[in-house]
Amino acid sequence: MAAASPLRFLPLRATPLSAGVPRPLLSHPLFLNVFNHSSRKKVSSGCLKTPLPIVPPSSGQEGGFSDENDDETEEEDGISSLDREFLEEEARVAVREYSRSISRELSIEDEIYMEKEVGTKKKSRRSSDGHIPDHLLPRVAIVGRPNVGKSALFNRLVGGNKAIVVDEPGVTRDRLYGRSFWGEYQFMVVDTGGVMTVSKSQADVMEELAITTTIGMDGIPLASREAAVARMPSMIEKQAIAAVEEAAVIIFLVDGQAGLMAADVEIADWLRKNYSNMNIILAVNKCESPRKGLLQASEFWSLGFSPLAISAVSGSGTGELLDLVCSGLKTNEAFENSEEEKEDYIPSIAIVGRPNVGKSSILNALVGEDRTIVSPISGTTRDAIDTEFAGEDGQKYRLIDTAGIRRRAAVSSSGSTTEALSVNRAFRAIRRSDVVALVIEALACVTEQDYRIAERIEREGKGCIIVVNKWDTIPDKNQQTTTYYDQDVREKLRELDWAPIVYSTATSGHSVDKIVGAASMVERERSRRLGTSILNQVVQEALAFKPPPRTRGGKRGRVYYCTQCVHKSICQTEDT
Repeated sequence: MAAASPLRFLPLRATPLSAGVPRPLLSHPLFLNVFNHSSRKKVSSGCLKTPLPIVPPSSGQEGGFSDENDDETEEEDGISSLDREFLEEEARVAVREYSRSISRELSIEDEIYMEKEVGTKKKSRRSSDGHIPDHLLPRVAIVGRPNVGKSALFNRLVGGNKAIVVDEPGVTRDRLYGRSFWGEYQFMVVDTGGVMTVSKSQADVMEELAITTTIGMDGIPLASREAAVARMPSMIEKQAIAAVEEAAVIIFLVDGQAGLMAADVEIADWLRKNYSNMNIILAVNKCESPRKGLLQASEFWSLGFSPLAISAVSGSGTGELLDLVCSGLKTNEAFENSEEEKEDYIPSIAIVGRPNVGKSSILNALVGEDRTIVSPISGTTRDAIDTEFAGEDGQKYRLIDTAGIRRRAAVSSSGSTTEALSVNRAFRAIRRSDVVALVIEALACVTEQDYRIAERIEREGKGCIIVVNKWDTIPDKNQQTTTYYDQDVREKLRELDWAPIVYSTATSGHSVDKIVGAASMVERERSRRLGTSILNQVVQEALAFKPPPRTRGGKRGRVYYCTQCVHKSICQTEDT
């Protein structure tokens, strides 16, 4: 087989403009086009006004440069070697200057972009609210009848997906708080459940709130079921009234697509009668079309308030809404100049467990008020409710009440999107917490679902305490009952054999304060920093007990030293 011919290096030749090169190719910047013309390849560059052809070598030439070929091409082109070198040097200079100009433009654009980004970060840092406590910020409550988009507007204002948004009425039941800012103003937005009217019958209330008397209420007498369902609207309205009482601005939200309803008239009369001295803003939601928005909002002038057309989904009109909200609020300087000291890190305690084990009752007993709705109806709590709480020693904690976590198969078979989102919020609460309080029912003891939740807590690497609630339901208790119960819990929850166990009764408040004490101890142990000498001693003892395996070369791995480089609470991140 013949040997391959060596690579040929082709010299660049200058050609006059009369060589037939199209003029658009001569002036186009950094445009390289190769085409055939008179059996010659020509290259056009925007940096040179003269095309530079690539002259192929003669068929008999095997490689390299030939003086004869140079003389022939020089005679053909009519350009000497000095002119060719001059043009090539001119091309190099032009390319170099053009690349430098492009680099300067790009660097200028990068500097402008960095200045804008740094300015935005400084502005957001100036507007950050980390040092302003939640209880000092003014409240902005969102009220209205069910399924008008209150939770969607809440998510729009706080900038996240904190509230559950499902196209069905009665999803939100408890008060949900979130921070928001607009310019130099900061405030807390409060999402509330749909305010029902007393003129509705119990059947209508059950239909609007999507409450049934069978699901999740097994073993409860029929009379108790009906009583719990009948109390649900009043408890939701009580939460909404509590949010309105503490608010500085009220956003009365109505549905522009559904039009004016009788419930809207009753809520407007209730606000006008009891809260006429407050700043009430009528917002007409679901007005996505700018052309139809004014027509949809004009129908609500009869309520006695000036309507404002907005869309919580697309965000149109929310800027004008925030301008009206902030017109009656204080700026950040008023809170920064207060004598309140800056807040330290607040540990979070998530209260999780199966449905109907008493999680909301524990939160209400710790806070000392009806912060969340307590009902025998399974799935009463939907969102993850954050509440700040101060212990007896003055230490602040953030309590997170979560929805009951059922088995995945049960959630899937029910077909409820709301329950699936509620369970997802509960898992997110575990992820963003420091200590998790796993609540189990005393009579049921540890179930398979409790074991799965414990595995999830251990996998997330969180501190944990085991709360045995409804301890008063255990009959014939004695001194040995607690010991036997401890052994049973340790055997069934081996992943959490290190977690302290607290026995409490949330309805009577018995031993509820011990939950906070145990959580504080777990948090201190979790955030404790171990010395390098202690860690190295433990590692050396472990290596002496079981040395590392040998490699294929017969050498063993070595551990030189060990140190704790990260503080756990500093690495804690929020899940939005």
